[in-house]
Amino acid sequence: MWKEKVQEYENQIIEDLNGLLSIESVRDDSKANDDAPVGPGPKEALNYMYQIAERDGFSTHDVDHIAGRIEAGKGDDVLGILCHVDVVPAGDGWDSNPFEPVVTDNAIIARGTLDDKGPTIAAYYAVKILNDMKVDWKKRIHIIIGTDEESDWKCTDRYFQTEEMPALGFAPDAEFPAIHGEKGITTFDLVQNEMAEDVDEPDYELLAFNSGQRYNMVPDHAEAKVLVKEHMTDVIQNFEYFLETHHLQGESTVDSGILILTVEGKAVHGMDPSLGINAGLYLLEFLATLNLNKSAKDFVNFSNQYLHESHFGEKMGMKFHTDIMGDVTTNIGVMTYDNENAGRFGVNLRYPQGFEFEEAIDRFSKEIEALGFRIEMGKVQKPHYVDKNDPFVQKLVTAYRNQTGDMTEPYTIGGGTYARNLDKGVAFGAMFSDSEDLMHQKNEYITKKQLFNATSIYLEAIYSLCVEG
Repeated sequence: MWKEKVQEYENQIIEDLNGLLSIESVRDDSKANDDAPVGPGPKEALNYMYQIAERDGFSTHDVDHIAGRIEAGKGDDVLGILCHVDVVPAGDGWDSNPFEPVVTDNAIIARGTLDDKGPTIAAYYAVKILNDMKVDWKKRIHIIIGTDEESDWKCTDRYFQTEEMPALGFAPDAEFPAIHGEKGITTFDLVQNEMAEDVDEPDYELLAFNSGQRYNMVPDHAEAKVLVKEHMTDVIQNFEYFLETHHLQGESTVDSGILILTVEGKAVHGMDPSLGINAGLYLLEFLATLNLNKSAKDFVNFSNQYLHESHFGEKMGMKFHTDIMGDVTTNIGVMTYDNENAGRFGVNLRYPQGFEFEEAIDRFSKEIEALGFRIEMGKVQKPHYVDKNDPFVQKLVTAYRNQTGDMTEPYTIGGGTYARNLDKGVAFGAMFSDSEDLMHQKNEYITKKQLFNATSIYLEAIYSLCVEG
């Protein structure tokens, strides 16, 4: 029944999704102001959702242009559907323009198709179809839309300062059948205190090093600028050999006596950095073979001692595992060094329930102090957990099973979704076990089958929760 209903709307779904995908809704602090708190792109995408909602007869409520909601239904309790319309930067290497959606016979290719614009439109259409059917709502629905999920969650932080907290809800920003637990997530910087004096004249001086844009992405590009006093040819040959032995892509160029080295890696989501290739950490491994100036030497040695090839916090002394939630993971997402400010590493650390987070950070902080480094803490989000046998979770899972016949059990993840904003919130789709996960990667796409099947699952789930009561 639900699949047939969705079929009537397929063209509209694709049309509305294409409009949303065409907006380059990447956070841009350089253009941020009160009217567009995280830049014009995310705000435009938020307004786009208001426009389609108002076209379809829904009322909307804006919260400081950084978040808002689309309202449906009636009743005492609120079901929250927590979506986001911001996306991570597209990066290089796409086969098409990432913000000009390509619609093929069976897929739509663009940045945000999976994360999270496709699922947002699927959830929106589930509510729209039920509304068009004139069902007798037993609950209110708030489709809550954020614009800063990929960075600091300023959107939901601001939204929940003043707006009603849903009694229960889901975020269509992960996988089916349902995700009932999420690791704690924190970002922090490991900062080199100051430039050190060189006792001897070094053979090589690191002028600048850059790798990575986001804490929650494995960097796929790194660049170092090195002042080489002598043996330039030897360094270049050693670098070529290093690339070859590590099966890496990269290149070296010389510009006015300055050697520029680049390494290419593989970007993946920071929740499982072991699946990627961290270009920055590999380039630092090579730089450690050079007799660098003291500050640079301390910077590259720190990387090798604590960060490189240590995806599960082993080198930081933070290895920890639980059967329900898995391992601590550490992604080194942003690395910078220059010959005035020394260096810093931006870390995205994720941890299961039971990990003594504050204790671990305090101990590590003391350990690195002697090496001239300190920790600057960013945001800390504690682990989130809802019992998978909760009747709310079971209703969601039942809708999934009815639509697919798949009896997989709900599980927990290392990623973080908006579900953790709610006491009783879970992540629910929109990826299936056979979906190719290109979130945060080039050539991101969603199949039409996935998009429409997700819509029909959301339809049945919302009907079960908000109409049947």
